[in-house]
Amino acid sequence: MPSTYHPSSDNKGRQVLIRRPHLPSSAAAWGHAQATARCVPGQSPDVELNGVLMAPWLRPPESDDAWEALAAGEPLQEPAFNCPAGLQPAAGAIVLEPDGRIWCVAPTNGFGGHEFTLPKGRADGRGLRATALIEVFEETGLQIRLLSFLCDVRRTLTYTRFYLAERLGGCPGLAGWETQAVVLAPRAALSALLTHPGDTLVLASLDGLSAPG
Repeated sequence: MPSTYHPSSDNKGRQVLIRRPHLPSSAAAWGHAQATARCVPGQSPDVELNGVLMAPWLRPPESDDAWEALAAGEPLQEPAFNCPAGLQPAAGAIVLEPDGRIWCVAPTNGFGGHEFTLPKGRADGRGLRATALIEVFEETGLQIRLLSFLCDVRRTLTYTRFYLAERLGGCPGLAGWETQAVVLAPRAALSALLTHPGDTLVLASLDGLSAPG
């Protein structure tokens, strides 16, 4: 498949060449709980998924203070965050659909060595909850609500807090330039997609929530 440009410019206003673009899924894939569905930048699936229409978030926060205010209203309890020396604090989320599928992303041009990964990013001075909301929105185009603490994971350069979250709205076709595809996959398919040790630890924590006893 020929290369193409991402519809969004990078942080310096430059065009971003996608060397090996993904192909979008058919509309039917979004409606089947056992199917893996894929959305590419600029695509608008325009479907109702589990009772929530995939449509642009009309009024997302426009400043760090506004994101922090939104995060402050998230009703959840979480343990203290103790970032090891030498690592940078980061946060992300497992966004779980009622049909059991989970959202992940394909970083543009395999950035960081990931073909697929979970949405996350460095805090850069922001609170962890606000960071998770921002990073999920920037990398997937989705508006989410944080439901609970999931786990803390040591990665190569970061110590990352993951939350369990649900989708409130948004459109995956509006993911930012760092993402060349947004994927919704059943849990059974995720092990083949998310192969980084940090991601497999997050999936293990998720599986532990539903384990007997």
